Amino acid sequence: MSFETGTSKLLYEQDGPVAIITINRPEVRNALDNETADALTHALRAFDQDDALRCCVLTGTGGFFCAGADLKALATGQDYRAWAGDPDGPCHDTLSKPVIAAVAGFACAGGLGVALRCDLRVAEETATFAVLSRRWGVPMSDGTTVRLPRLIGAGRAMDMLLTARKISGTEALTIGLADRLVPPGQALAKAIELAHEIATFPQIAMRSDRLSTIKQWDLSLPDAFQQELELAAEARREEAQPGAERFAAGDGRHGGKANS
Repeated sequence: MSFETGTSKLLYEQDGPVAIITINRPEVRNALDNETADALTHALRAFDQDDALRCCVLTGTGGFFCAGADLKALATGQDYRAWAGDPDGPCHDTLSKPVIAAVAGFACAGGLGVALRCDLRVAEETATFAVLSRRWGVPMSDGTTVRLPRLIGAGRAMDMLLTARKISGTEALTIGLADRLVPPGQALAKAIELAHEIATFPQIAMRSDRLSTIKQWDLSLPDAFQQELELAAEARREEAQPGAERFAAGDGRHGGKANS
């Protein structure tokens, strides 16, 4: 299924089972105006609804990931959508398939929120994560105050939120904000490689485990375990026995791959 973003500010392409979504506003470090934010929402939904696609990579052009909301547009009096709280915001939906952020340059303010809405973050050593909107009185409305403490802990998140301190790619890996660290210029290639690796796995079990992890936060342990069981039911029926049979036949042993 092909998809057109309707704007040159956002690019969408397919690499086999991997969708690549690129924010294309390098002149403003890929800050999102309303048009680009809306296009990003629709692009992510198009990826999620395309059965031929298994993983998505989200990136930006010109050596930047995303510098957040376009403050120059905001300065003109233009209102901007709450990216997480609004059902049509780009950070709102819980997708059924994983998204990987390829972070180069700035992932700041709302750009940090966009990176956090992804499942994994591949960061370059020279990347910068920060809540720089603190300096201008622009509050977070992109999910950062919720997702950041859940990811790196309340203390570290509060430090970033209160002080606007810049976190390098190297420190981001140390505190769990980034999942892979690569030299400058290599984030996109590594993220695409990782997306293709994820795309080779049996998909039902991978997606149910992912969704259980996302949805367990507010549940008691018994309820979370029950939810895990329910989400795993389809994979137990459809994938578990065939996978065990491949293992028993010698596929994937001794460090080899055993993918679908």
